[in-house]
Amino acid sequence: MTGYFFRRLFLMVPLLWGITFVTFGVMQLAPGKPVDVMTDMNVKMSAESKQKLVRLYGLDKPWYVQYGLWLKRFVRLDFGRSFKDDRSVSRKILERLPATLLLNVLSLLLIFVVAIPIGVASAVRQNSFFDKGMTVFVFIGFSIPTVWLALLMMIAFGLKLGWLPISGLRSLNYDELSWFGRMADVARHLVLPVTVSAFTGLAGLSRYMRNGLLEVIRQDYVRTARAKGLPESTVIYRHALRNALIPVVTLLGLYLPELIGGSFIFETIFAYPGMGRLGFEAIMARDYPVVMGVGVIAALLTLLGNFLADVAYGYVDPRIRHSK
Repeated sequence: MTGYFFRRLFLMVPLLWGITFVTFGVMQLAPGKPVDVMTDMNVKMSAESKQKLVRLYGLDKPWYVQYGLWLKRFVRLDFGRSFKDDRSVSRKILERLPATLLLNVLSLLLIFVVAIPIGVASAVRQNSFFDKGMTVFVFIGFSIPTVWLALLMMIAFGLKLGWLPISGLRSLNYDELSWFGRMADVARHLVLPVTVSAFTGLAGLSRYMRNGLLEVIRQDYVRTARAKGLPESTVIYRHALRNALIPVVTLLGLYLPELIGGSFIFETIFAYPGMGRLGFEAIMARDYPVVMGVGVIAALLTLLGNFLADVAYGYVDPRIRHSK
């Protein structure tokens, strides 16, 4: 088991390198250059000054030389400085990273805490009114575009009803509130982005949980447990549920990349001060150092999510835990 985990950790290194290489290459192929974005709207910028900026940022060198210089800095944990405001990329990311982690962790918790009980209840009450209602919910969850859902919820709960704020993480009077008031204010700002980002995953995971449990409760050992006279709750939650969680746990490594990738969209829609919005703004400004920094952090979080899924898989499946 230990060797298995260490092999997974070792494989993260070439994967991370490959992600950075592809990200840098795609960024170079994108139309528009950083200097063009910074100088096109400045009528006082001469061609000579523009060329000086190109040399200053090293954009006159071949792309593979630029990538080599970036990789050399990255090994020293230096992401460079932003083209846009000359601030340290690491500092800009650290300012936004907690908000993104908060959003993604809450979304992941909502998905698993709500979806697993729904899936269990649907499997236990197969073909009931509740099961059929959850089936409709799953189809809706897969069919509704999340961007449209986000805009719809903003209009309904933010503009029409006025129950929830539709942008940011704090209100303008945040500093004047008490400790409890601040916590409540942040919670109200998180309701819409967390709900929207978790909606599709919640629908899908509940269906996986239902199908997995239905397959397990038809096994011989479950029928044997029932024949011994064990209570139905014991049969379901102590014997069947753990084995049904094996395929569900593997989805942990798939949902985290989806949440991180979706945060670029949700954070922009809700004006949420997270890393995804920072990355989107950097892409629009062709701010290469910030794009690479955000890409590396997102890749690390994704690889970490996959590793945690492997750990959880080993925990729920003894065949993995006791393998050599």
